[in-house]
Amino acid sequence: MNKKDFSIIPTESELAAMGRDLRFHPSTNTDPKSLTLEQIEQFNQDGYVAPLEIYNDSEINSIRSYFDDLLAQVMQGGGDSYSISSAHLKYGPVYDILTDPKIVAPVADLLGEDVIGWGSHFFCKMPGDGKAVAWHQDASYWPLSPSKAVTVWLAIDDADLENGCMKFIAGSQVHGHMTYRPSDSSEHNVLNQTIDDPESFGRRVDDPLKAGQASIHADLLLHGSEANLSDRRRCGLTLRYCSSDVRADLGWSQKGVLVHGQDDGSHWSNLARPE
Repeated sequence: MNKKDFSIIPTESELAAMGRDLRFHPSTNTDPKSLTLEQIEQFNQDGYVAPLEIYNDSEINSIRSYFDDLLAQVMQGGGDSYSISSAHLKYGPVYDILTDPKIVAPVADLLGEDVIGWGSHFFCKMPGDGKAVAWHQDASYWPLSPSKAVTVWLAIDDADLENGCMKFIAGSQVHGHMTYRPSDSSEHNVLNQTIDDPESFGRRVDDPLKAGQASIHADLLLHGSEANLSDRRRCGLTLRYCSSDVRADLGWSQKGVLVHGQDDGSHWSNLARPE
């Protein structure tokens, strides 16, 4: 595998050169296997589905214990609580979560039969860390086209208003790609982009989740989160998926794993589970 650093965000000029299709592609599924028709309609109308019951208490406790150990190792090596990116390429247990039918089934209901899992990133806000995630669209960071991709946000810890749960601008995905500005240092943004005046694109909704629950949102949905000023950690695992007809530039196809159906174009590397 190419040793390209996939944690590096493509530049605006690199993304523009791709000539991407940045339109929202609603689900046309009339016979979902995991979601309900009402949830399909919610996704098409609001750009997200939540909450989804994924793991029971025993299962998520085991995942949390694994993450606790992994985080300790990463921080001991000089990383921080946001450093664990493209984790499915390095850690077998994260690969197992990315490919878990409990998560893949609702994703396939939204994206279609042929699904690629290509991203996995722990976003862990430590108690009182003070870092927010400014309003943004995932599609602004990804060299993918067409815009047929979603993020699953799996709650490792309880996520609520006090410790900085996600927030969405419902319906904003239908506006296509939005103009953003570089984040100001005073914003203490985990990322580096900010979209101003978010509520001009729709209504704000909060996304509190219990540990083991998940939400799914479209890559064009405007979203963010406030800083964690509580005395509790707020960790979530973001899992990224797209339909197999999506094309990735800048070598990102090497991140992709076939998780459902077929990849007829053999565009994605479909790497084996790491040991």
